[in-house]
Amino acid sequence: MTIAVAVTGATGRMGRLILELIDRDDAFTLHAALSSADSLDAMLGADVLIDVTRLDVSERAVDVALEGGLDVVIGTSGWDATRIGALAERVPADRGVLVVPNFSLGSVLATHLATTAARFFDSVEILEAHHERKVDSPSGTAVRTAERIAAARDTPLDPPAAEQRARGEVVDGVPVHSLRLRGVVAEQRVLFGGTGELLEIRHETLDQSAYLAGIRTALLAAPDSTGVTVGLDALLGLDGAAR
Repeated sequence: MTIAVAVTGATGRMGRLILELIDRDDAFTLHAALSSADSLDAMLGADVLIDVTRLDVSERAVDVALEGGLDVVIGTSGWDATRIGALAERVPADRGVLVVPNFSLGSVLATHLATTAARFFDSVEILEAHHERKVDSPSGTAVRTAERIAAARDTPLDPPAAEQRARGEVVDGVPVHSLRLRGVVAEQRVLFGGTGELLEIRHETLDQSAYLAGIRTALLAAPDSTGVTVGLDALLGLDGAAR
């Protein structure tokens, strides 16, 4: 049995990549490819919605999908802990939502390694870079990494001079610095400072093809999921393993 997929944000970079995957993978069929000009009701009848839009569009699309009985994969940035908590309260008991800040398996592993290191260093900052057309900052990946670092620790982080504007946006005690540069796909560096040493965990996406395995993993898992799952960690057997 194939999974019928609706795609919101189908004309964007990620949307086109998802359409290519669906077209060549026998596990999926395309139910609807929605652009900003299309009615969200066109997704109804699909098994799964995968959303790669903007946050304001994403919130509406997810509501329509859940009301219509679809499972959902969210690949849109901006779904922070507060929004995810509110979403969890309105997901029907027999439906599932996967919130995926980054579909790159390498990026997921890098964040996992950072949560392991977080228990041993009290000084940590994140530098993330994306292409110049990315409309949000910090990236969803950086926010997720900062949140997981904070959750892995026994004591909260207290970054020095956090009130200074040049220190970046502080997420759960972790300063995050965002670069938007032409020629970049995606990169994240997590830097841990210790007495006499510096530990850096770096991941760079060289091409969008790096996202294909993660997209496929999420789409295959969505119909069997219930409630809200954040990140590919659980699907890869990494969720909670850092501690």
